[in-house]
Amino acid sequence: MAALTGNYTLTYSESAQGFPSFYSYYPDMMIGMNSYLYSFKGGNIYRHNTNDLRNNYYGVQYNSQITSIFNEQPLENKLFKTINLESDSAWGGTYTSDQQTTGSIDASYFVKKEGAWYAFMRNTGATPADAGEYPLRSLNGIGASSNTNVAAPAAAEIIFAIGTDIGSIVSIGDTLYFIATPVAANSTPTLCGTITNIQVDLPAGINKIIVDTTAGSLPAGTTDYFMFAKNQVAESHGILGHYCKFVLTNTDTTATELFAVESEVMKSFP
Repeated sequence: MAALTGNYTLTYSESAQGFPSFYSYYPDMMIGMNSYLYSFKGGNIYRHNTNDLRNNYYGVQYNSQITSIFNEQPLENKLFKTINLESDSAWGGTYTSDQQTTGSIDASYFVKKEGAWYAFMRNTGATPADAGEYPLRSLNGIGASSNTNVAAPAAAEIIFAIGTDIGSIVSIGDTLYFIATPVAANSTPTLCGTITNIQVDLPAGINKIIVDTTAGSLPAGTTDYFMFAKNQVAESHGILGHYCKFVLTNTDTTATELFAVESEVMKSFP
């Protein structure tokens, strides 16, 4: 359960013999009478469960939210690939694990299949990347540069020796980072910018990457180590970890039901 801040109304369930739900409304007083729940707020009296507009309390509209966790075979490292909702509507969600940065699925990403809502889990990443993203498969090294040519902030050239293989994985639109060489312990990569062009013609002596450094910076030296990060949303492979904690949110103002949440999971082999 995520930490709650502010004031909430806590409810007790006789069947569960526990407190399963938190409500965002916070009355001054409440009372049950004649099979109805009444509450008082700001000198006004309200009768609950009497209109079709759901999650609206004292004139404020709220969302429905459920927090739970997938934790089968907790000693195995797994890749959580998909989310399947046995529900009559789609729910947006965020997903975290002990090893992976936050993933997310917008409610509009879900597709209805055989009466259930189905979507692939997408990673979310920051620019510049945070420390939790560096070990991920979306970040790959290139090598040390041999020179840097700054024609303009939006057209800086990172030049590599002919023997350095830039590789076919790097693409236009990827984010370029660098670390000063020699690489010191606990060094943090610095954002260089967005790759706008890749020029490789080894017989002509051309082996360079063109980068827009408007949102980043250029290294002080000319022989720094460069790496690139793929777009986390486009290159998502799921959420990696021993467990997956999910928080589902529904913004509907009408009644909705959620019966079960499922995930397609595969064992991860390093």
